[in-house]
Amino acid sequence: MSPIDNNLIVRKMKLVEEDLVKLREFEDATLETYTNSLEIRLQVERLLERIVGRVIDINYHILKEKYDYIPTDYYNSFTALGEKGHVNAQFAKEVALSSGLRNALAHEYDDVDDELVFNSIKTCLTQIPHYLKDILTINEKS
Repeated sequence: MSPIDNNLIVRKMKLVEEDLVKLREFEDATLETYTNSLEIRLQVERLLERIVGRVIDINYHILKEKYDYIPTDYYNSFTALGEKGHVNAQFAKEVALSSGLRNALAHEYDDVDDELVFNSIKTCLTQIPHYLKDILTINEKS
């Protein structure tokens, strides 16, 4: 096992935080505004994809370097960190649901639900900062 690269984690976290600031611009949008604006939908979708993708990168890095473990999928990268005590296990399962949204956005599934993506704005803005704080706190103790 290799040591965790804290610089990598901090760099990824900063990128996530920058995207969260951009996503926050859409926090007060209405569903109608969101669905009627292709530009807003594209921006929000890309921000969500980038945010979740970078958090997944952090998950994989910690699991690989600290535990020599490669998760079977993105969902399991969250739940494994919960099982290992890096975040609350139940909370990790809740955040893990974001991996399905990330896949739908990244692979451009035809049936992406605009309302689901819209509702993910507030969920992301609530969950991801909390998740990153937990990761950082536990990682600093290790």
